[in-house]
Amino acid sequence: MTAEVLRMPRPGFGPRHVHAVAGCYFVASFAALGLPPFLTEILPELGDRTARWAGLLYVVPTVFGALGAPLWGRLADRFGRKRLLLRAQLGLAVAFLLAGWADSLGTFTAALVLQGILGGTFAASNGYLGAALEGTHLSRAFTLMHGSARAALVVAPIVVGSLSSWLSPHRQYALLALLPGRRPVACRAARTTGEGGRVDGGGGDIRARSGGGPALAVRARVRLRLLHGHLLPLPHLPCRGTNTGRDTDAVGRAVRPPHLCYLIAAMPVHTAFRDQPRAGLAIGFVCVAIGLAGHSAAGSLAALICVRLVLGVGLTLGLVCLSVLAADCVKGRSPGGLFGSLEFFSKAGAVAAGVAAAAGSARFGPIAPLLTGAAVALITVCATILRSLCTRWSHTCPR
Repeated sequence: MTAEVLRMPRPGFGPRHVHAVAGCYFVASFAALGLPPFLTEILPELGDRTARWAGLLYVVPTVFGALGAPLWGRLADRFGRKRLLLRAQLGLAVAFLLAGWADSLGTFTAALVLQGILGGTFAASNGYLGAALEGTHLSRAFTLMHGSARAALVVAPIVVGSLSSWLSPHRQYALLALLPGRRPVACRAARTTGEGGRVDGGGGDIRARSGGGPALAVRARVRLRLLHGHLLPLPHLPCRGTNTGRDTDAVGRAVRPPHLCYLIAAMPVHTAFRDQPRAGLAIGFVCVAIGLAGHSAAGSLAALICVRLVLGVGLTLGLVCLSVLAADCVKGRSPGGLFGSLEFFSKAGAVAAGVAAAAGSARFGPIAPLLTGAAVALITVCATILRSLCTRWSHTCPR
């Protein structure tokens, strides 16, 4: 067997372990992603009658999550990825409980800050998987993890809206704290699964398995820079939306298509593009650009849903192909530190998108963020094609 043959999962680590970790990610995402769209209803209860701080508070957990993710990733490699996965779950439970019982805007803001600092579920979960799986098995697991977050984005607002008739979204923070804090699929499943690989603090066991010497290390650094470069421009906010209190059912129908598209098509896309992720990324960003630009021409709800489906195709291609690249980059690296770094860049992209959207809307109107996102996506397509051409030229150029 050659070094190019994909390593099978570590003995004793099977689909049930992957599904258990995906369950942890789903329950963590449920409150973290499902309640922020209701900030315009929550803040008036805390004294902000016009909800003017909703936009800022929407990104507070993201900002502090980005800052804390690299640290939690390194700690996972040093002290155990299973322990840090449980820590992330319990940390989110504490933050959600504090948010649910907050009686002032300051306390609620502090709870959102803690949510970001004490989270790190993405880095913990993917680091856990990255130590036990490799190649196609690992990229499929990452694709499933993204699907868990998309499922939470689809299901959580429906559940929160249904419960709002007898319990306000503000108090639902405390109720949903039970999900990461006590739900058996989140904590018990994580306790019963293995560590996912030997932890030596520096990732030496991972490097020893990978082989390949300095040449592999150079190629790994190139792949990692490529991955970081695509995480920043991938548009986050246009696929989420917020609840403005007007025609919430129509808003829900318009917001969900990209996530439903991912849930339906992610695994077939993985099969089709697992051997050519760069081509999939280029096509994905083209679809993102078309979908975002198409919002300005959508004159009806049906047209809006169609362009958001195109956006969903781009989102699916982008996330799946990034999962393939991430699985390739983890070879020779400590997985906790790697995915802590990737979470930083991913959340930095989300924050940058939010800042650009706010600035563009204030100066040029509500269509500006969509056109800005389309332009960034097209620039990324050009950069991806140019980089691929340069890489191919360097490989074929006589030395």
